[in-house]
Amino acid sequence: MRRWSEMKIAAMIVGILLALAVPSTLWGTQATAAPSIQAQPVSIVGTGEPEKEYASKPLTRLLADFLKTTGVYALAHPESEGKADRFERFARSWGRLIMFGVVFVLFYLAIVKKFEPLLLLPIGFGGLLANIPVVHMTGPDGLLGIIYNMGIANEFFPLLIFMGVGAMTDFGPLLSNPKTALLGAAAQFGIFGSLVGAAALSQYTGLVDFTLKQCAAISIIGGADGPTSIFIATALSPELLGAIAVAAYSYMALVPVIQPPIMKALTTEEERRIVMPRLRTVNKREKLIFPLLIVMLSALLLPESTPLIGAFAFGNFAKESGVVERLSHEMQHALINITTIFLGLGVGSKLQADKFLVLDTLGILVIGLVAFAVGTAAGVLLAKLMNRFSTQPINPLIGAAGVSAVPMAARVVNVVGAEARPGNVLLMHAMGPNVAGVIGSAVAAGVLLSIFN
Repeated sequence: MRRWSEMKIAAMIVGILLALAVPSTLWGTQATAAPSIQAQPVSIVGTGEPEKEYASKPLTRLLADFLKTTGVYALAHPESEGKADRFERFARSWGRLIMFGVVFVLFYLAIVKKFEPLLLLPIGFGGLLANIPVVHMTGPDGLLGIIYNMGIANEFFPLLIFMGVGAMTDFGPLLSNPKTALLGAAAQFGIFGSLVGAAALSQYTGLVDFTLKQCAAISIIGGADGPTSIFIATALSPELLGAIAVAAYSYMALVPVIQPPIMKALTTEEERRIVMPRLRTVNKREKLIFPLLIVMLSALLLPESTPLIGAFAFGNFAKESGVVERLSHEMQHALINITTIFLGLGVGSKLQADKFLVLDTLGILVIGLVAFAVGTAAGVLLAKLMNRFSTQPINPLIGAAGVSAVPMAARVVNVVGAEARPGNVLLMHAMGPNVAGVIGSAVAAGVLLSIFN
């Protein structure tokens, strides 16, 4: 019976297939003509525009058309990407080649010299992709354009970086010696001093033409804080973001080169040999209260700084609470690492030849260097002054750590101090002004945003 049922089912299936295959004329209706297999214009999906009918071409024409799609052809014929003036044609050809050289220099600094490799390497690679012709990777639908709009245009990535930095920060050295916070504040003098200098350079020399907003965005380089520089540049002057970010991270990487000559020029051998007393132990309650305190102060006095300080304080509060170790661990590792990748590539998207190879970029590099040097000098000079009136000795070198290049500036202070007196450990003493510098740069950013927004 089972075999008979299977045969009946098979017969039914065959019948249905035959019925579908029989011409409709057998059923008394007119047969529908079979569609022609001629080439028909079809619309491109998503555009509604008709697709051009393909026409056969000789092999030589195909090869010629293929060569016109190569990057070599685009570099040799910049007009192939659209109408352009003389500078734009230069930027599309020789300018791109120059930028390839610039990004290779960034690769050299990151890989060979180990200068801020976590940022300079992705920034350089983003700059490499941004200058590839034909594909327009910086457009709204390109890889770099998507990354930029996803987290830099809305200032999201710098906040995530601050959150991770907060989770890795120990406020103990600052809380054990609170007066070192003044050194972090003094180092911010470079920011406001360079703001005035940039405005004067633009107004009286005619070499550059910066607006006051652009001067403010450039001056934040003096704080030696990459995420803050990106945050402010995006808010006030996004067209200068690439040059500002490269300058900020380059000077952060060059802290061991830039700072020691300034530190030694402003201090005597005797001052550099000063041994500071051991720091007291800070209890957990103090470490828990401090991030809440700085958030409340920023909210009451300078709300514009709250996004940066709030993200920084949250990361630190989660770490010090001791009850969300998994979250704190992810902030210190996975979150900040992934964000660093996207942040670097997004910043690199602004290293296009037509935006970077201008006189303004040179002005940004010079002003940024001056701002960084002034910030370092201001911290050292204030530390010298504090040492004269303090009951406990203060080594003036720790003032140089007031710039917020954490923890590199503190390490440089420790190295220079050990050169003057072997065995003199200044690292933890320098971490106080170093951490204060991070807060100070965020406060300075809030002041600039309050003024110009």
